[in-house]
Amino acid sequence: MEYTILLILSLITIAFFAEYIDSSLGMGYGTSLVPVLLLLGFKPLEIVPAIFLSEFLTGTLAGFMHHKAGNVDFSIKKTNFNDEFSIASLRKSISRNTKMVIVIASCSIIGTTVAVLIAVNLPEYLLKMYIGILITIIGIYILFSFKREIEFSWKRLIGISVIASFNKGLSGGGYGPVVTGGQLLSGVNAKNAIGITSLAEGLTCAVGLCVYVLTDTHIEWVLASSLIAGGLLSIPFATATVKKLNAENLKLYIGVATLFLGCFTIIKTII
Repeated sequence: MEYTILLILSLITIAFFAEYIDSSLGMGYGTSLVPVLLLLGFKPLEIVPAIFLSEFLTGTLAGFMHHKAGNVDFSIKKTNFNDEFSIASLRKSISRNTKMVIVIASCSIIGTTVAVLIAVNLPEYLLKMYIGILITIIGIYILFSFKREIEFSWKRLIGISVIASFNKGLSGGGYGPVVTGGQLLSGVNAKNAIGITSLAEGLTCAVGLCVYVLTDTHIEWVLASSLIAGGLLSIPFATATVKKLNAENLKLYIGVATLFLGCFTIIKTII
C-alpha cells in the first residue's frame, strides 16, 4: 500500500468518527472500520492487528476517561496495611464495575486466543454472516426489553464476553455490540456498560495483538499510527457526550445502533 498525505489524513478522520461512535455507544469501531479499510485496499491481516493496536490504546484511555467523567466507577478502595490480607478483603476493595472488567477481560483471553489461531481457516462469508445475525438478534432484544428492568447476571455476562472476544479475534469487529448489548441484557446500566466495554475491549485487543505478534504477523505501522491518532483525538468528545445523555435514552440509542450494525453486516455480506 502506497501512503500519501491524503490517505493518512483520511485514515485519521475515519478513525476519529469510528472511535467517537464507539466510545459514545460502546460499539462500532472495528465493525465500521473493517469494511472501509477493505474498500481502501488493505488486506484483512493488515487491518486486524492495526485495529488491535489502536484500540488497545484508545479503549484503555476511553475507559479511564469515562471513569473520570463519572460515567462508570473503576475505583479501588485503599486497604489498611495492618489488616490481614485475604481474597475476601481484596474483593471488597474493588468496585463492581472493575470486577466486571476483570471477568470480561479474563474470558476474552480464551475467546480471542482461540479465534486468532483459526482466523485464517474460517470462510469469511460464514464468519460475517454469523456476526451480523448475532448482533441483529441482540439489537432486537434490547429494543423489545427497552422499558423492562433486567436483573444482573454474572453467568450471562461471562457467556457474552467469550462470544464477543471470539468475534473480535476472528474479524477485528463484532465485539462492542455484543459486549455492550450483552451487558444491558445482563442488567447493567447503559453508561456503566459503555465505560466497561471501552476498558475491557482495550485489554482484549492487547491479548489479540500479542497472539498475532507471536504468529509473526506483520503490523502495518503507518496504518496503525493513523488509526491511533484519530481515535485518541475523539475520546474527550465521546466521554462528554455520554455524560450529558440520559441513561434510559442511551439504552434506546444503543439498541438502535446495535440493530443497524447487525443488519448492515448481513446486507454487506450478502451483497
